[in-house]
Amino acid sequence: MDTRSLLDQLLKAVPGLLGNAGNSSQPRNGERSADRDSGLGSLLSGAAGGGLAAGAIGLLLGSKKARKLGGKALTYGGLAALGVMAYKAYGNWQQQQQVAATGAAPGAPQTVDRLPPAQVEQHSHAILQAVIAAAKADGHIDERERQLIDAEVAKLSHDPQLLAWIDRELHQPLDPAAVARAAQTPEMAAEMYLASLLLVDEQNFMERAYLDELSRQLRLDPGLRSELDRQVQQVP
Repeated sequence: MDTRSLLDQLLKAVPGLLGNAGNSSQPRNGERSADRDSGLGSLLSGAAGGGLAAGAIGLLLGSKKARKLGGKALTYGGLAALGVMAYKAYGNWQQQQQVAATGAAPGAPQTVDRLPPAQVEQHSHAILQAVIAAAKADGHIDERERQLIDAEVAKLSHDPQLLAWIDRELHQPLDPAAVARAAQTPEMAAEMYLASLLLVDEQNFMERAYLDELSRQLRLDPGLRSELDRQVQQVP
């Protein structure tokens, strides 16, 4: 299943989420995330009035999330953008933890933007599972919308296994513990939480409760969660 390609397309489909303004290249190994972080900017002025772009991700999100995200975007877009945000948050937290404990500098976090293809696919699968679950957290996806989402996703991927998996995920009862089990590494857990945080409306009680429980099931350190929250808050 080429989950990476599908997830990248979905994340780029809505400029106000993690859209692409022309530079979608990933950071090279060893490149500092700060060097790529200057691309934060507003690419979705006026999206609040027009709602989200048509297609699968628009059906998943719903218009209220466009209003919440507004101009929050990264100019290099998609999966790489998510990885860079997770890298910076995880790296900040990791450095605080290790330097405080041992005085030693930590190794670089192995986030999705700096991994070999096989591991990127594994991370992408977990992140997509988190995205689908977060989109269901407010209960707005009914049977008709599931069918529409299936049809839209089918336009982006012709992989029958992937399409069948997405359909099953859409029909699964919302279960933060089941979602969290997909996290095989701490970095993956951070990426899954970050993707969920970008999608949920924190003013909605149901969605906030889901996010809190997902964080607990992912066993995120409170300091790491704060760093991830801060990354989203700092995006203009």
